[in-house]
Amino acid sequence: MRLLFLPGVSGQGSFWEPVAAQLPSSWTLTLVDWPGLGTVPPLPDVRSFDDLVRSLVDRLDESAVLVAQSMGGVVAMRAALQRPDRVPALVLTATSGGINLTPFGVADWRPDYRAAHPQAPDWVYARGPDLSPALATLDIPTLLIWATADAISPLAVGRHLAGLLPRASLIEIESDDHWVARVETQTVAAAIEQHVRVHWPR
Repeated sequence: MRLLFLPGVSGQGSFWEPVAAQLPSSWTLTLVDWPGLGTVPPLPDVRSFDDLVRSLVDRLDESAVLVAQSMGGVVAMRAALQRPDRVPALVLTATSGGINLTPFGVADWRPDYRAAHPQAPDWVYARGPDLSPALATLDIPTLLIWATADAISPLAVGRHLAGLLPRASLIEIESDDHWVARVETQTVAAAIEQHVRVHWPR
């Protein structure tokens, strides 16, 4: 089994270390960083959101389950839409998934992030296109994991994605933490392992 773990706007794949540590040691697990975000040093060939997507698609030279947090879920969705043949399953936590969030009354993470990381590139704040029409055609088993009271990605977003994606299931965890995947590591790791074994038996 090969899994790529994608962080949110923190940029640090180490976000996923507590979960990855509880998955089978025989699996190939890669924690991906986002250059230029958070405290991750920039790279000259990553200058846009499109470049992040390209860098992930380049990693899909062989099949891999994509496990993504928050902003990373948008990158994962776009990569999966480009190479559905290389993504046997998806796991998304607390993400927009690329849909329009305007109707959901989400809390704006940008001011706090801008204050904490003034060096962050402008493109990280840009709103991308609404992927809803394309997501409705994405025939990939997708596990959605959400906190019940997350202000940044409300549960209503997760439920909307669960209804939009053809093969989605949703786990709701009692929490108000946007980083619920890092807090409830045992629950999340167990759910990921089951999802992968069911949908990518090898």
